[in-house]
Amino acid sequence: MDIEYAKMSAVGDRDDNQDRAAVIVHQDAVLMLVFDGMGGHSDGAAAADTALRVVQEMFTSQPQPIFDPQGFLYTAMARAHDEVVALGNGQAADFRPRATSAVCLIQEAGAFWCHIGDSRIYHMRAGRMVTRSRDHSHVEVLIQEGAITEEQALTHPMRNFVECCLGGDAPVPDMTITRMQKLQRDDVLLACSDGLWTGLPDDDIASLATAPDKSVAENLKALSIKALTTNSPYSDNTTGTMLRWRGPQPDQP
Repeated sequence: MDIEYAKMSAVGDRDDNQDRAAVIVHQDAVLMLVFDGMGGHSDGAAAADTALRVVQEMFTSQPQPIFDPQGFLYTAMARAHDEVVALGNGQAADFRPRATSAVCLIQEAGAFWCHIGDSRIYHMRAGRMVTRSRDHSHVEVLIQEGAITEEQALTHPMRNFVECCLGGDAPVPDMTITRMQKLQRDDVLLACSDGLWTGLPDDDIASLATAPDKSVAENLKALSIKALTTNSPYSDNTTGTMLRWRGPQPDQP
């Protein structure tokens, strides 16, 4: 595959960084990972570390490209959930490690998404949003019901309340897994924690993420700075992985 990718994570105005991210690149598949250890819960960083390790190990142990992408994503996230739950054995419910997640698998000119909570995945093209994930949150329910607008959601008092996550209770949480999203040349994919998208309209994210005269690393940095500046002095951990799809690798002579 002919791709360009980058990763970044900033602590923001917090005391420590509980986000974790990675881009794992193989010849026939790429996995973008973001895990956000939930603020207010002890050991959020441990939850994010554990989930990233589990999913990364499962991906690297599979033949590439993945035979059943949707099945892989479900199984990997369920196993990550079980191991994060195990971290909290013996702890009171309110203090068990938890994390939200956004995982994107790219192979065979398409992308498969899986997310839990309010970590997001964006698909962008030529300065515009093609589509994005929809949060597992009370605010998202209000948007879908027409009770509030996307703009009102950015400042809603319950905007940080998620309805499902990795860890905590034993049952596997609700997760959204997409069908393959076809990619066109120069499409951009972004997986990020809520610290990156909070306060930024989708149009601004798409414009900054797809600037054609800059590298992916430069675009991701510009987007992160915009998020940190917008949310200062209360910015959260701000983390993202970004990939620009340039098409299949040319045949070698």
